[in-house]
Amino acid sequence: MRELSKAFGATPILRDISFEVPEGEFCVVLGPSGCGKTTLLRLVAGLEAPSTGEIFLEGSRIDALPPRERDVAFVFQSYALYPHMTVFENLGFSLRLRGFSKNEIQSKVTEAARLLELEGQLQRKPHELSGGQRQRVALGRAIVRQPKIFLFDEPLSNLDPALRASMRIELARLHERLKPTILYVTHDQAEAMILGETIMVLNEGELQQSGSPSAIYHQPANTFVARFVGHPQMNLIEGKLDDKGRLFTSNGFELELSGAVWKGWGTFAGKSLTLGIRPEDLYPAGAEEPWIRGEVEMVEDLGSEQFVHLKREGVRIVVRLPVNVRVRRGEILDLKADPDRLHLFHHGNRVNP
Repeated sequence: MRELSKAFGATPILRDISFEVPEGEFCVVLGPSGCGKTTLLRLVAGLEAPSTGEIFLEGSRIDALPPRERDVAFVFQSYALYPHMTVFENLGFSLRLRGFSKNEIQSKVTEAARLLELEGQLQRKPHELSGGQRQRVALGRAIVRQPKIFLFDEPLSNLDPALRASMRIELARLHERLKPTILYVTHDQAEAMILGETIMVLNEGELQQSGSPSAIYHQPANTFVARFVGHPQMNLIEGKLDDKGRLFTSNGFELELSGAVWKGWGTFAGKSLTLGIRPEDLYPAGAEEPWIRGEVEMVEDLGSEQFVHLKREGVRIVVRLPVNVRVRRGEILDLKADPDRLHLFHHGNRVNP
């Protein structure tokens, strides 16, 4: 995809999107509602025409081709099954339209049903299936075609949390077995981190960052990615470095940065910056000199871990702690930070390696 843009009238939806999905890769497009994710899939599928730019599939340009000639399979958010057809008929419908013989349809449908554990459901109608089974049928309808690329538009969003979790694992296993090329859209960061080999973060029609789940999480390109990826989100503190680049000040309190941190940030001395730190990269200071001190405002006890919300001079910080660390509301908590895991942003963009 090269410099792809889409506008509806005077409203831009996508702006100069360029990326490549290697063959056999599971690529996830992650972003909030309204950022242009579904429009991107529809452009690849041929359901929308780009305003500018080019789309290639296996080296051939396809943006001028009608949908049926693009050899792509689209799995929609709604299952889009034919209610009057059995599971077998739903799975084989596209093959019948393409002129496959009965034996070929039987073979391909049987194999897809085996992969998706639908062998016992082939004679049922969609209304007789659970949500997870209907989603498997929608997935199987795409698999039987053996397309060049699969397009998934938030296919698990209609499922309950437990079923979503199990379906993620099924999708990951299916990709491991078949190695299809997948372009998968979601607003769920957990889904993106679990499934994606590459994640592309989209916001307001612009590509914010593309990379591995680890790179997206540990080296966010800007404050949007830092906020959007991670739960709880990264702590972001607005402030300024002193003239030597060693002391970060914000809303009446000061943070002394270790030499390992400030040595590379001297060029930003005296400038307004945003300092970022993940909740799990903060820990109780114990007998050490604290990096930051705050009053416990709220504790979220999740059983296996807890999120502790602190306030200090108008700044609010969240720290992730193990449940064996006892804290109470109103308590003063002293924290240290891992200096190698601090993040620095200037005008919203990352400036440290």
